Amino acid sequence: MRIQLNGESFELPDGQTVADLLVRLELTGRRVAVELNLDIVPRSQHAATALREGDQLEVVHAIGGG
Repeated sequence: MRIQLNGESFELPDGQTVADLLVRLELTGRRVAVELNLDIVPRSQHAATALREGDQLEVVHAIGGG
């Protein structure tokens, strides 16, 4: 399936979840925010949130500072 990831076309196998995508991007365990079709996906829902053809995702790294 094809999704939009941070504004770029991205190909994934069918049946993937947000958690699967983060593994593929090597972002597991990192502080990231995920927005799926303009809605924030809580970290607790990453494994349960299935991705579908045409979904638009934004994955943002949390950066500390002061």
